[in-house]
This record gives sequence, C-alpha cells and structure tokens, in this order.
Amino acid sequence: MIAWPLAELLPHAGDMILIDKVLSFDDEQICTTLTVKAEGLFNLPDGSLPAWVGVELMAQSVAAFAGCHARQKGNSVELGFLLGTRKFECNVEAFPPGSELTIHGLRSLEDDNGMGVFECHINGDGIHASARLNVFRPPEANQYLQQTKESNDD
Repeated sequence: MIAWPLAELLPHAGDMILIDKVLSFDDEQICTTLTVKAEGLFNLPDGSLPAWVGVELMAQSVAAFAGCHARQKGNSVELGFLLGTRKFECNVEAFPPGSELTIHGLRSLEDDNGMGVFECHINGDGIHASARLNVFRPPEANQYLQQTKESNDD
C-alpha cells in the first residue's frame, strides 16, 4: 500500500475522490481499490453505484498513477484530462453497496506530449469491467489551460 494520501495524488477533492487507496504501482501499472459506499454523489436510490461510474474509477486510478510518479520524483501533481474511452464493457448494471472493487490500469502508450492510453479493468465478487482510456497530461497544464482560455476569448 502507498503511504501518500489520495488527496496528494489526485487533482480532486472531497467527495469527488471515489477510490479509497493505491495498493501498488510501478513504471507501467497501478492497482487501486475501493469499497462501494451506499451514499455518494453518484449512487442510485438503492445505494448501488452505476456501472458507468466505472470509467471515472478507472480515470482516477490513472490519475493516481501519474500522481504517484510525480510524488516519487518530488514534483507536484499535475492536472490531466480524460479524452475518451473505448470498448467499455461491464457484466453488471451497477456495483452493489459494500462491493470490494480492485481497479488495475496498465499503460500501453504514452508519448512526450502527454498523450497516453491505459488498459483498465475493475474486478470484484462476480464483477468485471474493462475499457481503454485515452488521456492527456500536458507538460505544463496551467500554461495549457491559459492558452486554451485565451484562444477561446479571441
């Protein structure tokens, strides 16, 4: 398990942090976990978490991967973007409250410009979801956002 608090690894705060902890990471992959809580921002009336939230669980795991690497190098956590997902498949419509989920992300591509692709899986008791996430982490996120804002203002 990783000693850094999730709030120091993710550019999220409070209730928007959906994963519970980082179990492990290395140069190419990350493994995170969470227990589905009955009450949360995205829960259905029965307390379950819709399967489509699995994409966000995967994205937060990928963000934690970047955060772990930044912290390991003594750098601050940078903002990243989920550009899209391909082939999201899940064998359940929702994750029941109390479900223990493990999320695994494997980097299959990342270039010097910050574009990356991760193969992700969520597993739990009788639960399996998978997707390929396309992500973008610009080298200087704040400058990138400022340039984007200025070009939109023109």
